[in-house]
Amino acid sequence: MGMASGISRPVTAACINPSSCRPRYHRLFFRSFLFRRRLPRSLGTSSEDPFAQRLGGSPSEAMASSSSRSTVSYREELAAAKKAALLASHLCQKVQKSIMPSDVQSKADKSPVTVADYGSQALISLVLKMELPSLSFSLVAEEDSVDLQKDVAHETLKSITKLVNEILSASDTYKLSLSEEEVLDAIDSGKSEGGPHGRHWVLDPIDGTKGFLRGDQYAIALAMLDEGKVALGVLACPNLPLFSVRSTCDQSFNSEIGCIFSACLGSGALMESLNGSTASKVHVSTIEAPADASFFESFEAAHSMHDLSSSIAEKLGVRAPPVRIDSQAKYAAMARGDGAIYLRFPHKGYREKIWDHAAGFIVVSEAGGLVSDAAGNELDFSRGRHLDLDTGIICTNKKLMPLLLKAVQDSLKEKLQSPSTLKPKLNH
Repeated sequence: MGMASGISRPVTAACINPSSCRPRYHRLFFRSFLFRRRLPRSLGTSSEDPFAQRLGGSPSEAMASSSSRSTVSYREELAAAKKAALLASHLCQKVQKSIMPSDVQSKADKSPVTVADYGSQALISLVLKMELPSLSFSLVAEEDSVDLQKDVAHETLKSITKLVNEILSASDTYKLSLSEEEVLDAIDSGKSEGGPHGRHWVLDPIDGTKGFLRGDQYAIALAMLDEGKVALGVLACPNLPLFSVRSTCDQSFNSEIGCIFSACLGSGALMESLNGSTASKVHVSTIEAPADASFFESFEAAHSMHDLSSSIAEKLGVRAPPVRIDSQAKYAAMARGDGAIYLRFPHKGYREKIWDHAAGFIVVSEAGGLVSDAAGNELDFSRGRHLDLDTGIICTNKKLMPLLLKAVQDSLKEKLQSPSTLKPKLNH
């Protein structure tokens, strides 16, 4: 089956299943991890952590030392991120095949959360800690365990713990059995606020939960910030076809699906199948004429103003209808040239979260694309858990960006002058 045009010949890349760590090492580290977990949470990451004192130095000192290296290499971090995302993909696939109404909860903002969201976050947090035993571990992630600690959620927590243990037991590396308390603690490792200094992992355990529930597109999105810049990213897309999504209208979804994209600063972007095929370099579309471009936007009208996107496409002369899919799978498809433009314009009052864009940002950037806000400013991931940006997010290749920016700004001016012409659509 042919790959998309944006994919080139296979290249050597970090293996999706890195060499297994020695079992004795994992047992020793995990005992230390549990010891730290039993401390009061206020002490678990402080300079008074007895585990930190035994190794010499505080977490902040370890972080400073890490950040001051003259030569920065992210090879080990990228391998660990891919391993974590792959395990989380297995968990999500297992849940999606037989999801029950009891597996879905509603958060305070009315958005859905599933046992797979929680299980994915617990797995990734645990794997990163064991693969990269650094005292400066920091994770900015979407979920927390507050709702799971309520009495009514006891059966849900049992299900999550069972899932996590099944995935760990089935792996070649980890033969662990976690308690419910340990799973809660792993989930709550994602409470970091991020920021401009040191290294911070950024995770959306399931980006596109509504798509996940429909059986459509979703992504496990993991990135790492170093001094406020996205240094690496992994997008695991279990339902994304290996061929271009532009072809899915005419082809069966029974064809091979499941991709993992990875990118490291200055090293390009790669794609391989979740089954472990040889990695291939990907590149964004080279289309220069807007009329020949196709564009992506959010599947859910509540996530982006489709009318504004239509106005922009009309100004550019785009003839193809929009491709609407969930999650950062749009960034992945963009990176391999499935489409030339991605537009996201949230409704007024919504603040973008860094975990919704960090991994996709670097995958597209390393594939030769440009990602900016509606004013042409680069996205700033150094300001905590949110992105402060102008109006929306746009993504395309370097040739089309000047034309796209002009069309965006012209459409926004028209919207301001006549607000009633672009009514936001209701979410059905």
